[in-house]
Amino acid sequence: MIKVDERAPEFTLPDETGKDRSLTELLNGGSIVLYFYPADFTPGCTRQACVLRDRHSEIASAGLSVIGISPQSPESHARFKTRYQLPFVLLSDEQKTVIKMYGVNGPLGIGVRRASYLVDASRRVRDAVLADFKISRHEEFVRKAIMLRAAQSA
Repeated sequence: MIKVDERAPEFTLPDETGKDRSLTELLNGGSIVLYFYPADFTPGCTRQACVLRDRHSEIASAGLSVIGISPQSPESHARFKTRYQLPFVLLSDEQKTVIKMYGVNGPLGIGVRRASYLVDASRRVRDAVLADFKISRHEEFVRKAIMLRAAQSA
């Protein structure tokens, strides 16, 4: 897993519409919450995405964007996004290239670890959490990210 204060590796992946999106482009709007999740439509991942959806206005008010990454296809992400009315970008990493770069590949290369990063506009990781089964830790992470962002703006 990437450590706090390290530079987040650059990448380009297709979003849910099939459009290629780079980390640099995504950071043009400011800091992001970059989260990795195992799969669309699974109970834990759906819960995590819906927590982010439900807090999205608070996240956006803090000047943060949310970006999700998992190994499903853009088409799967489009269905997932539509079904749960997710107001953020989902990126498809079918080859798990970025998942491996960020150190969140599952044990023995199977699956994806549930991890979240707060990445600032200079590509520095400002905070990170790894919690495979504790969705509440990711919600706490988002709360902390909002507070950190507010402190930076003050």
